[in-house]
Amino acid sequence: MNCSVCQRQDGRTPPADASGRRPLSALVSVLLASLISIGCGATDNGPGEDSENPQIVLALNWFPEAEHGGYLAASHLGLYKAAGLDVEVRNGGGKAAETVIKELTVGRIQFAISSADLVIEARAAGAPIVALAAPLQHSPRCIMVHEAAGFERLEDLSGVELAISDQRGFAMWLKHKVPLTDVTFVPFSGGVGEFVLKDKFAQQAYTFSEPFSAREKESDPQTLMLSDIGYDPYTCILVTTEEMIASQPEMVRAMVATSVEGWSRYLADPVATNEYITTINPEMGTDMLAFGVEAMKPLLGDEGTGCGMKVSRWETMIGQLEEIGKIEAGAVQAEDCFNASFLP
Repeated sequence: MNCSVCQRQDGRTPPADASGRRPLSALVSVLLASLISIGCGATDNGPGEDSENPQIVLALNWFPEAEHGGYLAASHLGLYKAAGLDVEVRNGGGKAAETVIKELTVGRIQFAISSADLVIEARAAGAPIVALAAPLQHSPRCIMVHEAAGFERLEDLSGVELAISDQRGFAMWLKHKVPLTDVTFVPFSGGVGEFVLKDKFAQQAYTFSEPFSAREKESDPQTLMLSDIGYDPYTCILVTTEEMIASQPEMVRAMVATSVEGWSRYLADPVATNEYITTINPEMGTDMLAFGVEAMKPLLGDEGTGCGMKVSRWETMIGQLEEIGKIEAGAVQAEDCFNASFLP
């Protein structure tokens, strides 16, 4: 089983009551059977069970969606429990991408979901955060435009309002690399309501989320990938702290291996986990989750990396964040950002 899937933080849209949105990301299978024998029951591993094992909190960086499918599968199908791990998967919300890093840093949680650019920014600010596995090898981040507008590349964007979180790294990179002639920046509020109502309107999005919502409302979404202009951080990555790695390496190893297995199981058969996701996030329907799984597949990568990560990719991301002034030059070293030694 090779695994290539894993984020997103900010700039996402809260579910319907807060203004609906959904994301997701992709990954492959990882031949894990020879490394760890994992059973698969059909019960959730909730807080307080298996009291002989210390409880572990895995905090999501957003509302539960397909992009978290592998981790939720590992919980819902009993994989964490079978591996001797008492894991509480804690649901995120609108600001979770920022708060999970803070919670990790002060030791209130043990693991979280994040993205490579945010890990780098956190390390530049002094947070000892380390990436462990990257199921999503390529970023789902895009700019959603109307097909009728005729834009074929991000460089073509002109004469529109663009709803975007303009202090995020991806937005700063877009402004740095693309002319954006007569483009007016407006706050990103989440949801797709303005997009549906306005012809001369574009917005940030994830490929497996907002486009589905827009089509459901009979609009004509088209996605222009931020990765096409080079901004392509690992996404939906499993992260922890340097202290956790030093003090509990075997627990970290089991957590990584079981999460990778969860992603393999989810990609092979997402139905049961998708049904579960709808119970913990009613704003997500099984049709949207199924769409998300398919939209993730092009983001998994074609190298069979097993959720692996490369120094060169981290170096590129660090250089881009330095180039746009998001972090100071030399503040972060690529080798410190990730630890792939726990992967199966």
